[in-house]
Amino acid sequence: MAAAVVAEAPVLWRRLLDLLPRGRPSLTALLGRLSDRLTRGRDRRSRRSSWLLLAPLLSPTVPQLTAPPCCLCPEGSHRFQWIRNLVPEFGIASSHVKVLSSPSEFYELMKGQIKMAKKRVVLASLYLGTGPLEQELVDCIETTLERSLQACDSSNLSVSILLDFTRGSRGAKNSRTMLLPLLRRFPEQVRVSLFHTPNLRGLLRLLIPERFNETIGLQHIKVYLFDDNVILSGANLSDSYFTNRQDRYVFLRDSPEIADFFTELVNAVGDVSLQLQQDNTVKVVDGMVHPYQGDKMAYCEAANKRVMEVIDSARTRQESLHTQTFHCNQPEEIPPSRDPKADGDGPPEPDTWIYPLIQMKPFGIQIDEIITETLLMEAERGASVFLTTGYFNLTQAYMDLILGTRAKYQILLASPEVNGFFGAKGVAGAIPAAYVHIERQFFSEVCFLGQQERIRLQEYSRSGWTFHAKGLWLYLAGSSLPCLTLIGSPNFGYRSVHRDLEAQVAIVTKNKSLQQQFHQEQEQLYLRSGTVSALTFKQPNRYVKLWVKMVTPLIKNFF
Repeated sequence: MAAAVVAEAPVLWRRLLDLLPRGRPSLTALLGRLSDRLTRGRDRRSRRSSWLLLAPLLSPTVPQLTAPPCCLCPEGSHRFQWIRNLVPEFGIASSHVKVLSSPSEFYELMKGQIKMAKKRVVLASLYLGTGPLEQELVDCIETTLERSLQACDSSNLSVSILLDFTRGSRGAKNSRTMLLPLLRRFPEQVRVSLFHTPNLRGLLRLLIPERFNETIGLQHIKVYLFDDNVILSGANLSDSYFTNRQDRYVFLRDSPEIADFFTELVNAVGDVSLQLQQDNTVKVVDGMVHPYQGDKMAYCEAANKRVMEVIDSARTRQESLHTQTFHCNQPEEIPPSRDPKADGDGPPEPDTWIYPLIQMKPFGIQIDEIITETLLMEAERGASVFLTTGYFNLTQAYMDLILGTRAKYQILLASPEVNGFFGAKGVAGAIPAAYVHIERQFFSEVCFLGQQERIRLQEYSRSGWTFHAKGLWLYLAGSSLPCLTLIGSPNFGYRSVHRDLEAQVAIVTKNKSLQQQFHQEQEQLYLRSGTVSALTFKQPNRYVKLWVKMVTPLIKNFF
């Protein structure tokens, strides 16, 4: 049955099922549901401009199959439960979720969490800066490790740090030199892994200079984890991200299952990365293929297997856990004399669901891409999508879906002055102008299609600050509050989809208080923005030199 469905389904859904084990009824149900969704909207979209590349997404109607009744949660909890067919679903109470609003709040929370950690500190970032604020963070880790050694239960605390090799090795003083004292003093408790993209190898690796080699591919995941508490963000561990570089941050408190998942994920990527040694050299984990000296295909296959083991085992574990919970909550199995909820000794009923979305295209893992495309495609007339990115360089697929669907979009991006590359030396100084050129091209397409009322661009501007926030908020038709948000490292651009290692979470909630938190977060960001119009590109600071216009199509896939 599954094979027949896949044969009739569009390319997107065949790719989706190729990522997951065969023979699962819930997967064919997901495929049927989404294909039906596309078919129902085909007549409406056929009247739109023919240049939109939505044709590959259309398919004949396929039978919709019913998922097993005890699949994770009671049916009908929320409309996004199809995501659980690709990734584990973690149900938690909304009281365990807190939205942070400022870099300083993010920094102070991290320091406090490190100081209180008892069993684990897991940090995944692009790099660790070399300034006094970063040194203070390292000092907090050192103090906590010292206290762990002096405690009665000895050295139970472990510290695992995952960074990018090229960015973390830039300059004489770098992330590696910042962490060497920790590694030398606590060799049994500290692990520093440096991911090196398999695409930077051979002659290319020898010829491309420092900084430019970072364009080939990076470890871009940002997860900060302390015991059973997790911070998910797009922010790096660098002073500007602690002071005046605006990003997004969400704190998940007392969430052991989520913390376990991200610990396993970071360790899995760490296993296929280079390990920093006490003499500042690196080596591979025993038995692993070298990322740039070994066979590329063998390395990518091993990395895919290692990461997918984490995702699949967590999904299986959560299915089993929630199926047991579902059965235990059946009326016939609860003695009439005792109601656990009334007694107050049962956990609070989940009203919020966390879905980790992983994108590692070098390893053939593209879960985040598929789910993001599906969310954009399923957005209906009357729905509103607020999408933000610090680097506006959407993939063609994302652009086509935004231009070809019926929902309203408000896209927040960085004005040239708050772009992270503004004022940079050399060629990098022209990158903000390249983003202006890409923005103007997209705005022109919106105008050409007469979609200015449905799709609005807004530019974030704040004196003395830079802008790095990314993610989206989805408001269903008729609702003034978002029920879903995406938050994490992806920028919705070519790099995020094809080159880098990325992770974010989809947070779905039916709790009004948490929805209000996400709504206020969105409003605070958009309040510092201005609407883009044709006059915007006539301003002197929007002038783009001819050579930048000519080069941008050639290099846009690298930034």
